Amino acid sequence: MKLHNFKPEHMNATADDFLGNGDIGRYVFFPGSDGRAREISEHFIGCKVKTHPRGHNLYTGTLAENNKKVEVAAISSGMGTPSLDIIINELVRLGVKRLLRVGTAGTLQPKFVKSGELVIATAAVRDEGTSKRYMPAEFPAIASYDVVLAAQAAAKKLNGLIPNVHTGIIHSKDSLYAEEFAEDSPLSKQNKEYMDVVRNSGVLASEMESSIIFILTSVFNYLSKLKNNFHDCYNPANIIKSGTICVVLGEGEDFGTPDMLKKMDQDAIRLSLQTIIELSQNEL
Repeated sequence: MKLHNFKPEHMNATADDFLGNGDIGRYVFFPGSDGRAREISEHFIGCKVKTHPRGHNLYTGTLAENNKKVEVAAISSGMGTPSLDIIINELVRLGVKRLLRVGTAGTLQPKFVKSGELVIATAAVRDEGTSKRYMPAEFPAIASYDVVLAAQAAAKKLNGLIPNVHTGIIHSKDSLYAEEFAEDSPLSKQNKEYMDVVRNSGVLASEMESSIIFILTSVFNYLSKLKNNFHDCYNPANIIKSGTICVVLGEGEDFGTPDMLKKMDQDAIRLSLQTIIELSQNEL
């Protein structure tokens, strides 16, 4: 999907910024906030920054593991599927093929998915409108299998150093206040009933971004296969892979204390960094 001479409107970047790791390109972390993107970049070697007025600042550098360097980047995605739609489209058009969301989610299963624990998403419930502009509601939003496996391997390696890690389906919604906070509105009853169905279906946690990530990955991979006339379509360099790692907040507006939130961010970042190292070891 890389487009020659494409100039993005919402980030200060060119295709050259994402070159690296052979034909695969940089592995890109995209948290919701620039603050978390900056925190991730503090783990990079030789970090460089390109700022943008909208706050989607680009951080590039490398990670090192066993004397091997992995070229990486971090950029904020903003909140909600419309913002993710813009950022992912621009990243893919610049040649990015590896995407890892590092975010937060509210627990839907407080009995066993506790605040401060981590979730690796296998798929997302498409309770939002943006992804339906690309594919009908019946089409599943599924994380890339290789990314899920890499995240699970990372969790195993970090066992005892980070909180419990859960793997499963998460929920992506349009409105934080209407659905998660259950604010009064003409649709309050319907929203609560819907969220009860999601909860009783075993969905682990609720956030606002992953469904569009997984749907766009499917869309762009098929378009890439068409462009290449299905030639060499299993070459990793021609495949976009994406995944999500979220730290779990409490129910509703219970976000936790500042110290708790700082520790949660650190745990999510630690698992995400190790996930990219594990993924790169299988690819490079």
